Amino acid sequence: MISPDPIVARALIVEGIGRRGFLRAATAVTAATMGSSLLGASPAAAGTRSSVPAAPLQPGTGPIDGDHYLPSTPEAVRWGYVPAIGATPALRIASGETVTIDTVSHEGILEDQGRDPIAYFGRHQVAPEGVLTDAVAIARDYNRTPRNFDVDGPHVITGPIFVEGAEPGDVLKVETLSAVPRVPYGVVSSRHGKGALARTADGGAPAGITVEEVMPPVATDARATKDPLRYGNVSTFTSVRTGKGGGAVGVMPFGSGRAEVVFPLQPFMGTMGVAHTTAAGETAPELNSIPPTLGGGNIDIRLLGPDSAFYLPVHGEGALFYVGDPHLAMGDGEVALTALEGSLRATFRLTVCKPGSGDAPSVAYRYPFAETPDVWVPIGLSDPDGSANGQGTDLNVAMRRAVVNALDFLEHDQGMDRPTAYAYLSAAANFTVSQVVDRTVGVHGAISKSHFPTA
Repeated sequence: MISPDPIVARALIVEGIGRRGFLRAATAVTAATMGSSLLGASPAAAGTRSSVPAAPLQPGTGPIDGDHYLPSTPEAVRWGYVPAIGATPALRIASGETVTIDTVSHEGILEDQGRDPIAYFGRHQVAPEGVLTDAVAIARDYNRTPRNFDVDGPHVITGPIFVEGAEPGDVLKVETLSAVPRVPYGVVSSRHGKGALARTADGGAPAGITVEEVMPPVATDARATKDPLRYGNVSTFTSVRTGKGGGAVGVMPFGSGRAEVVFPLQPFMGTMGVAHTTAAGETAPELNSIPPTLGGGNIDIRLLGPDSAFYLPVHGEGALFYVGDPHLAMGDGEVALTALEGSLRATFRLTVCKPGSGDAPSVAYRYPFAETPDVWVPIGLSDPDGSANGQGTDLNVAMRRAVVNALDFLEHDQGMDRPTAYAYLSAAANFTVSQVVDRTVGVHGAISKSHFPTA
């Protein structure tokens, strides 16, 4: 097996030899090269960090707030697939403990981008030292499974984490305490045959648009070459800088390059999940990282940033929590295919909730559910069994399931009678398309806590 880069190896060593003291010393040493707003905060305060990093957050450097630390080494990730029930853990922690994970974006390392992040980002004026060493190591050294760009998911999945005491029938509460950009740039990609305006498998246009309205344009579709570098996919490099209000913003030039569109960052993890099925082999279709499932996974709900809680029904011993698909910003729907993808350092608290404890919404014992300080978030998926039996991509199904889950929550957790709850949802709740690009599409609701004085 090829050894990881020295800085990645260092990250593994410190996890095993007293990481907390070592990393605090490393933080002091590296403070001169990092933005001051990224230093010395508790996990709760870390969620407010929105400044652009002055230098990349390389593995094991800078502030690491969690009780545990998990880097994304080639050995600790699955590229394109999520772990199955019974998978070997990358880390074991106790319920209620926190973990900081250095996640790696797939954008910039994929086959249609050359599988060489130094070369890819170099074409966008990023110096080699501005590229994450763990991204380089994964692109160069990953050999856990063979890569098939046309079949595999794109995501770099880190984990799984075994949470002591988690058993089938429980809920794993995932609190995102912080999500900090590791680099001052990201990528939005649109790929042929994917996205809201994708060409259909027979070469035509989906219902509602014409062939001329397909994106990317049909004339640029070269998938028949079987060479991902020639497919004609579009990746839009987006720089990150400090905006007028002091927060980090994404910047996309357009036209002649003299104009630009500027938008705020809202970092969150697109993929958070637990093992949801057994499978024969690590590349079984039902483990593909693209479609979200009853185990969560590629849920792509932009509300799930710092200060949110995501509740996942546990299907196997230890829950086997995993993350991936870090986002710097995303609009509801994620229409082009990807969000503004960019690597994040994220800290989570993982807590096991037992049936009857009242520690998790009742719906969460059978279906993913979420909340923020302001809203409860019932979730609906069109076909949440993974890729095992084909995909049903129907927003109507996702919408109906989100409404049913909302009704169940209001009836069983808030004590509303179902007809009144149905009327209330129509009058005062919002339902939003989460994403339309992950084979299984999603809808999520937002029920305001302020409407319930006893909440």
